[in-house]
Amino acid sequence: MASNPSSSAVRALALEYKNIQEEPVEGFRVKLLNDDNLFEWEVAIFGPPDTLYQGGYFKAHMKFPPDYPYSPPSVRFLSKVWHPNVYENGDLCISILHPPIDDPQSGELPSERWNPTQNVRTILLSVISLLNEPNTFSPANVDASVMYRRWRDSKGKEKEYENIIRKQVAASKAEAEKDGVQVPTSVEEYCIRTKAEPTHSSNEMTDFYDDDYADDLDDTDSDADADSDANYCDADDDSGNGES
Repeated sequence: MASNPSSSAVRALALEYKNIQEEPVEGFRVKLLNDDNLFEWEVAIFGPPDTLYQGGYFKAHMKFPPDYPYSPPSVRFLSKVWHPNVYENGDLCISILHPPIDDPQSGELPSERWNPTQNVRTILLSVISLLNEPNTFSPANVDASVMYRRWRDSKGKEKEYENIIRKQVAASKAEAEKDGVQVPTSVEEYCIRTKAEPTHSSNEMTDFYDDDYADDLDDTDSDADADSDANYCDADDDSGNGES
């Protein structure tokens, strides 16, 4: 990291990581790349049922800035993902991860961009929504966007986009098997929230944050979670999928 992380960022990430281990987001698994570094996470994304990505296992890195949550993290796919909003190098392009600046030329409303009330949970839910409903107005991958529109407008008769996705899903299953991960394929399996095995003891995680700070963040998380109650398993998620 270019500068030393703030203590508030460390505490915020420690609390978020603890909460997401205790109450996982459906369709995802997260872990730290290194146990002593809260600023780099590995995310495993399960393709949502009844979509082209069903049965897929896609890995990504989430990197947090030293002033989190005032600036957004970045997300880069390690797995091959052919998608209108994923650059060829794997970087994810979505409004919620764009800095909260006024940029009229981007076509994005300030309310669609990052703000400190967002959190990892809202980001992950937005990614799931984006997989199935790409934003094609200003795509990161123009070729994928053209193929997607052909597939969508032909109601699935134009198979080029679908065939690429299905090949990537098939290839990802070998990675899941290597990691010993059983990928959910039904809505019932996908939506089960199982308590993850903690990677840190309670005492270790407590070292990262204090109770007063946790109380403040719980209030913020409640507001953000209220905005993200509509998710894949409960309702249609209006996540503000964004432009590049």
